[in-house]
Amino acid sequence: MEKIIELKNISKAFDGETVLDNMSLDIHDNEFVTLLGPSGCGKTTTLRIIGGFESPDEGDVFFMGEKINDVPPHKRHVNTVFQKYALFPHLNVFDNVAFGLREQKVSKEEIKEKVEKMLKMVMLSGFEKRRVTSLSGGQQQRVAIARALINEPKILLLDEPLGALDLKLRKDMQQELKKIQKNTGITFIFVTHDQEEALSMSDTIVVMSEGKIQQIGTPTDIYNEPVNAFVADFIGESNIIDGIMQSDYKVKFSGHTFDCLDTGFSPNEPVDVVIRPEDVDIVAPEKAMLCGDVTSVTFMGVHNEIIVDVNGFKWMIQTTDSVEENAHIGISLDPDAIHIMKKSKFSGMFGDYSSYSNELEELANPDEEDEE
Repeated sequence: MEKIIELKNISKAFDGETVLDNMSLDIHDNEFVTLLGPSGCGKTTTLRIIGGFESPDEGDVFFMGEKINDVPPHKRHVNTVFQKYALFPHLNVFDNVAFGLREQKVSKEEIKEKVEKMLKMVMLSGFEKRRVTSLSGGQQQRVAIARALINEPKILLLDEPLGALDLKLRKDMQQELKKIQKNTGITFIFVTHDQEEALSMSDTIVVMSEGKIQQIGTPTDIYNEPVNAFVADFIGESNIIDGIMQSDYKVKFSGHTFDCLDTGFSPNEPVDVVIRPEDVDIVAPEKAMLCGDVTSVTFMGVHNEIIVDVNGFKWMIQTTDSVEENAHIGISLDPDAIHIMKKSKFSGMFGDYSSYSNELEELANPDEEDEE
């Protein structure tokens, strides 16, 4: 695939606080890229620099090999869909979508043809004469997307556009956006702090923290092979335990040595051991190397989410088994359930569920726009 955007050694600070720190990123044609990370990580600033709404303090932005640092937003082959859709309330659906073409003095016949085609793509045929103020949130978002796409930009920037929607509509729109991207072949660059959104929609995920890229990869790679404790914790739930890599395929943690599939570490190198909650099997205590006491059980619909105290370390296990609180259980781990990561600045910060609850997680990750 052809490189369409290159960010080279981009740094940006606001009021003396570094938001992007020497960041480099390549984005390719016809790719759905998601910038993923917590509030303040720099993802929205990255999007705004690509769009021309912010200028980097250091570094360069290239479009199709041409430096565009000083090119204003309206002269870039880029359109943006924001969380607040910024539709014109005094115009109907047709006129909102046609606005950009009219500004370009396109003929009435061509405008009619293109608007009808675009409304069909976003499943709003027949809505031409509706006032946008009468539409639902999801319908308004479709109008905003149609308006952004009708000028056929090379790149569509989407800054948390699903944040204002309810959960079911949000999931529906995730699938619609992916479908629209495939049908148009336009490069989508999507910003979110929602891991599920990123996993379900993206060709490529760029995980960010503290103004730096932590990992770039496919959803499968990011989930199954996180490079450090931050990525492992941010993408899904993870038990992250201190371990010692005794040799290739052998790791010691929680007082026992386990077989694993990892190689390339120094003998007796301290490591972070990642085990996803869904990869843990519950067995009778006498059949397990690790045992613990269940401290809480939460019914999640498809599975139970249980917290288990294993020698003072609280594990999360996701299981369809019926488990009682205070039960004493055994934990069984297959070698492919154990993933080894090198120690990093994030080691020791994540992975113990001592204070975990759904309510605490929601408070820690409020559904709000980034202020970056």
